[in-house]
Order: sequence, then C-alpha cells, then structure tokens
Amino acid sequence: MATEEGHSELPPDRTWRRPTAFGNHRVKWAVYVGATLFVLWSLVSLLADVSLGRLLTGVNNGLLLLEAMVPPNTASENVDRVVGYMGETIAMAFVATFTGVLISLPIAFGAAENIAPRPIYYLSRGIISITRAIDELIVAIIAVKAVGVGPLAGIVAISYLTIGFFSKLFAEDIEDIDMGAKAAIDATGASRFQALVYAVVPQVAPRFVGLTVYRWDINIRSSTIIGIVGAGGIGTLLLRSFERYEYDFAALILLAIIAVVLAGELFSAYVRRRVQ
Repeated sequence: MATEEGHSELPPDRTWRRPTAFGNHRVKWAVYVGATLFVLWSLVSLLADVSLGRLLTGVNNGLLLLEAMVPPNTASENVDRVVGYMGETIAMAFVATFTGVLISLPIAFGAAENIAPRPIYYLSRGIISITRAIDELIVAIIAVKAVGVGPLAGIVAISYLTIGFFSKLFAEDIEDIDMGAKAAIDATGASRFQALVYAVVPQVAPRFVGLTVYRWDINIRSSTIIGIVGAGGIGTLLLRSFERYEYDFAALILLAIIAVVLAGELFSAYVRRRVQ
C-alpha cells in the first residue's frame, strides 16, 4: 500500500533488525543464557566453602602482614643484597631477551603466510603454538630440574617464553606489509633473500625495535617472579625473606621490584615512541 509521499510500506516480515554473529537471535539468547548460568555455577561451586568469617580473618591477617612490613628494613647489608640480586635479575632479562629474539626471527619470518612456503609456515606456526601453551612458572620448574638452580634456568625459561610471544606478533606485522614493494623487487630478478632484505625488512624494522623493547620490559617482570621456583633473580631472595618471616626485608625487596619495573616501563615507552 502506497503512502501519501509515494513510498511503499515495508511488509511486517521485512522489518530491519540489527545483525547478529550467531546466525539468528534465538541462538544468540541461548548462548547468553548458557554463559550466564555457567558463570553462576562456577561461582557457587568455587566459593561454596567461603564464609564471611573467613573473609574477615583474611582481611585481618592482611593488615597484620602490612603492619609487619612497615617500615621496610633498609639496613646497609640488606640493601647490598637487594642490589646484587636485582642486578642478576636485570642481566637475566637482557640475556633472555637477546637469545629469545634471536631464535624468534627465523620462526617469525617462517610464520608469515605472505612470504613463507606453506610447509615452513605450518611448521613455524606449530612451534609458536607449542611455546605459548605452557605457563612461565611451569617452564621455569622444568628448566630448574634440567639445568639446576640458578640464573641459567631463568634465562632458559624466559627465552623459551619470548619465542612464542615475539614470533607471533612479529609474524603478524610481516603479514601486514605492503606487498607491492616486494613485487617490484621480485620483478628485477632479485633472489628471495634479496627481496626479503630490501622489501620486507625496511618495513618491519621499526616494529622489530618496538617489540624487542616491549618484550624486554615484560621479561624484567617475569625474571622477578620465576626466582620463586629457584630460577635465579630477586624472586629467590623474596621467597627466602617470607620463609624466614622477615616481612620488613620483603617490603624492601618489593619496593625495589616496583622501582625497576616502573623504570623499565618508562624506558620501554620512550623507545617505542621514538622508533614508531
């Protein structure tokens, strides 16, 4: 039926509805309800033994712990120990970042779908998936069992984790390059390696620097944690302080960790701003 303006009215079954990724709205609401019920079931099953008294006891214990930490123990011998272990932590992060990035480069280029042959692509993607599948503390425990307690285990663990992180992100950056430059280089009769050096590398070099610094920043934080399982660094000293009930010394260690992580974050942000 035509309206006064001369336009025909839409039939009722042609009313516009916002599109949904679930195919139809019934499936969408079924997914929403199912997800909500699952979350509620998880909360009930996991918090079934949690009571108000337990929460109040935990708050009271936390306050007592904070009271024991303040003020931090800044005796000269404690400061010297913290500085020594923190130096070891930073060195672990540097060595692990260098080693991990060096190993990651060929994997990243192999995992870029637009430049790698199909068999190498699948192999590289499989390596990335495997290295990203295991948490850092589990890798650190395995490394401690393999090479013994100390910074070497920490370097092995952090390098392993760097491979999965760096390779995945760098491969995605390579896939986003302008392939026109590579096609132009290929048209001159250049080899695959020459096309890689002159067409691909210049486009991803700034991103490479930014990712490297960002991963180094993450590795500093990781190296402060894995010492808890014996993989060297300041985490080892932190664990000992808690085991000996030296909470004021633990507070000094935590302050040192916070200071180093913040300094690394500021440096990382500055470098990434400069190169990008």
